[in-house]
Amino acid sequence: MQDVDHKREPCPHRIIDDVGGAFAMGAIGGTIWHSIKGARSSPSGARLRGAVDAVKLRVPVLGGSFAVWGGLFSTFDCALVGVRGVEDPFNSIAAGASTGGLLAARQGGRAVVRGAAVGGVLLALIEGMGILMVRVLADVPAAEPGMEGGREELAAAMAAAKREAAEGGSVAAGAGSPAGGGWSPAADGGDDGLASVGKWAGAKEGARNY
Repeated sequence: MQDVDHKREPCPHRIIDDVGGAFAMGAIGGTIWHSIKGARSSPSGARLRGAVDAVKLRVPVLGGSFAVWGGLFSTFDCALVGVRGVEDPFNSIAAGASTGGLLAARQGGRAVVRGAAVGGVLLALIEGMGILMVRVLADVPAAEPGMEGGREELAAAMAAAKREAAEGGSVAAGAGSPAGGGWSPAADGGDDGLASVGKWAGAKEGARNY
């Protein structure tokens, strides 16, 4: 049992954990359900009192039922883990079927079979949804380790190229002849200006394709 890779709380601690979690789930859900039901079934002017009375009467029973189900399920689950030596969805499905059948034992054989089927199918659906979610999340591409750094470096290169292009263009414009009608690549600073413009265009294209 030491070699089992536990994804949940290790046995037998998971029994206590599941009992508490199941009781809390039943208590919270029961409070919401029975408060609404009690308020609706009470006469006008006494709805708040009716909701409180319904919660006080029914919620402890519902929470206890959930706790019993969770405790039995975890007990069967831990027993199967100890017997089989592995922890997989089959343990949970078998534990759910065993729990459903045991809780219906006082109602006869047909009720046992029906309870076991309901418990097994319910846990099979839960385990199937869990496996599906894991696979869907695993297919989501993760960000590459150096992607953020690459974006920062590209942004810095674009800013530097833009600054060089602006400086080179202003120098070239100052060197042009007023009578000549503008800037020429051969003027002082013209080659640097063209190179800076080329850098800026290349950095911008790289950012678009990143």
